[in-house]
Amino acid sequence: MHTNLLQKLTLGLAGVTAASIGLMIAVVPHAFYESYGIALGTDPNLLSELRAPGAGLAVLGFVTILGAFQRDLTRVAVVIAFAIFAAFPAGRLISLLADGMPNTSIAGAMIIEIVILGMLVGAFVFGRDRRSAISPAE
Repeated sequence: MHTNLLQKLTLGLAGVTAASIGLMIAVVPHAFYESYGIALGTDPNLLSELRAPGAGLAVLGFVTILGAFQRDLTRVAVVIAFAIFAAFPAGRLISLLADGMPNTSIAGAMIIEIVILGMLVGAFVFGRDRRSAISPAE
């Protein structure tokens, strides 16, 4: 898949964001969640349930970063980036409706996720040309 500079930068930003958050959750979950005003405690079951998807998010972020530079991974990276940055705000919106308004840190995270999703839409849906279009022919 052929990408322009805006697409590469947007994919890189999405990947760095996902990888950074995933690594923080996997490696230092107490510090990460404390920044949101959430105290985790020491329950190994809870920590395992947080670290595992954190590691998954980190790996998906790294694949997304690679896709910004390696043409053979770009299409997969675009799908991953859209999935991450559509699913996270969707889950937060479900929680908002079901559970009420979260604190400002979590609401801010949702806004950042929506902004990155908007950037992905702008770069890959509205900002594509014939060479960078996602098509089965490539």
